[in-house]
Amino acid sequence: MFGRKQDPPPTVDAPVVEEPPKPGTTGKGRPTPSRKEAEARNKRPLVPADRRAAAKDARAKQRVQRELEYQAMRTGDERHMPLRDKGPVRRYVRDYVDARWNLGELFLPIAAVMLVIQFATARSASVVAFASLLLLYVYIMASLADAWLMWRGLRKRLVAKFGESGLPPRGLAMYAVLRAFQVRPSRLPKPQVKHGQRPS
Repeated sequence: MFGRKQDPPPTVDAPVVEEPPKPGTTGKGRPTPSRKEAEARNKRPLVPADRRAAAKDARAKQRVQRELEYQAMRTGDERHMPLRDKGPVRRYVRDYVDARWNLGELFLPIAAVMLVIQFATARSASVVAFASLLLLYVYIMASLADAWLMWRGLRKRLVAKFGESGLPPRGLAMYAVLRAFQVRPSRLPKPQVKHGQRPS
């Protein structure tokens, strides 16, 4: 009555018998790797054994990528363009700006001429130097107003063509204005349309 309880007999798991594959089905032909084996196979060293060789390979890949992007921007091939220049919206913006005569695209040459005149006449003819500086500021204001009018017309066309939801939330106005202030031969991606050849 008060004796030790006997331990229950040990349970033995029944052997698992694998079912033969059904006719018409084929297995993968190899055992499933254990989790430890899969993790060991996927491990990569955080620091490569040869840092110089790894850095050299990385620089070579970056050089090839930059060369591809530069050639794409020269030829208009969008497959290899940088992400900021890809897509039909960005292409439409570029074509619209390139087809238009912008006051901003002549800003750098005119500013250079005005500054040369100002430095050349600063001591001998201060009135001419002041007038050249004043004309430069007037041209800057006119260029900004022209860029604003350009963006207003461009945005209406973009909304009509792509819809409000098809436009990126920000950055498009600056993308167009900065391109309008670049000298046409130095623009990248290269212009694909001529002046007056506006996109539909």
